[in-house]
Amino acid sequence: MKNVNGFLDIKKTDRTYLPIAERVLNFDEFVKSLPKDDLQQQAIRCMDCGTPYCHVSCPLHNLIPDWNSLISENDYKNALIQLHSTNNFPEFTGRICPAPCEAGCTLNIDNNPVSIKTIECAIIDYAFEKNWIKPQIPEIKTDKKIAIIGSGPAGMAAAQQLVRMGHSVVLYEKNKKAGGLLRYGIPDFKLDKKIIDRRLEQMTQEGLILKTGLNVGVDVSIQDLQQKCDAILLTGGCEIPKDLKISGRDSSDIYFAMNYLSQQNKINSSENLLDEFLITAKDKNVIVIGGGDTGSDCIGTAVRQGAKKITQLEIMPKPPIQVDKFTNWPKWEHKFRTSSSQEEGVERIFSTTTAEFINENNKLTAIKTYKVDDKFHKIDDSDKTIDADIVFLAMGFVAPIYDESLQQLDIKTDKRGNIKTDKKYQTNIAKIFSAGDMKNGQSLVVTAINDGRLSATAINNFLKESA
Repeated sequence: MKNVNGFLDIKKTDRTYLPIAERVLNFDEFVKSLPKDDLQQQAIRCMDCGTPYCHVSCPLHNLIPDWNSLISENDYKNALIQLHSTNNFPEFTGRICPAPCEAGCTLNIDNNPVSIKTIECAIIDYAFEKNWIKPQIPEIKTDKKIAIIGSGPAGMAAAQQLVRMGHSVVLYEKNKKAGGLLRYGIPDFKLDKKIIDRRLEQMTQEGLILKTGLNVGVDVSIQDLQQKCDAILLTGGCEIPKDLKISGRDSSDIYFAMNYLSQQNKINSSENLLDEFLITAKDKNVIVIGGGDTGSDCIGTAVRQGAKKITQLEIMPKPPIQVDKFTNWPKWEHKFRTSSSQEEGVERIFSTTTAEFINENNKLTAIKTYKVDDKFHKIDDSDKTIDADIVFLAMGFVAPIYDESLQQLDIKTDKRGNIKTDKKYQTNIAKIFSAGDMKNGQSLVVTAINDGRLSATAINNFLKESA
């Protein structure tokens, strides 16, 4: 029988990391899973609340108390069924989601939340280990054809859902391999790309047609797809990065973060760089501008490349170490956090903006900065010069990229350049839908997966109504 006082009697434990000195020697994943006995104990901590705020806080509305209860009984098979009922790819979210579910856990009010993310990842990894993940081939197939453009988490989720509904689906990806941000934007030490490949293999066995290295709007005309398909779903990412247009911006060795991260991922997978210039932080003074996840990914990558020194600049003030959970719960806590990459070696400077890139003969040598107050006004006498050999701009993203034939469609967009849709994910163009970051702007992987699932349901309803 489950220990009903588990949340009182059992202390929280979680996954651990390999030692820094060991993990920075390569780009492998370094998270150490909990043993099954420990996982069972952590699942017992779940109070199975009458109103499960963990479920509400999760964009996918995962059935967290349900699979926690099953894991408390070591029933991994049924836990997997519950997990997959809301989430196509728990192996992704179990690794890279910030876990808003844990922020919403009732235990988080005056204790440590249940290790939800760790349990989620353990369920799916164990299922793959036991070869429980099989293709779900639909018994009945329709004659409907759907093209999905963009193979990131939203596109992948929509594709799998629609294939399982019996439709013929082609998933287009402009890069050599599918996965979008998951493959090219997230470092291997956070998400091994073999994890993407094994899921894509399941999807193709289910009937998905995957076409990579084809840029719709350049290599493939979207007008042709309009004629051939019953529905088109646009799930490209929010790819245009924010720039920093200040004096010296044209200096060499200033790069957008995604160019840097994607190149290293290509190198790791032995993908041909073609004519790309090699970007390396080895033996260099590195400046990362931007304090989010992408900035942290740049830090971890630079450490593994052998950077001399890494400095991260953040225009926002340093968050508080602690927050008042009684007034903040169940919302995500805006507090000071240190990522695994930041632990590996970086100087973090807050309330600071970059004023100028200094160069000699167009070669970057330093940056000029100054401090700002809480209204982002310059603080007098706060100017500082920092040595810099290479800079990575990781300040977020502005809008999706629209290639020529997409522009010709005259799809309506919002003020930020994201595609406008109605509540049924339909654009102003007949048969064309949109989901994920292309519709919402930059967001979390878990949010994109949810949007992909919802758009698939909307498209399926549209096709039934149009029949």
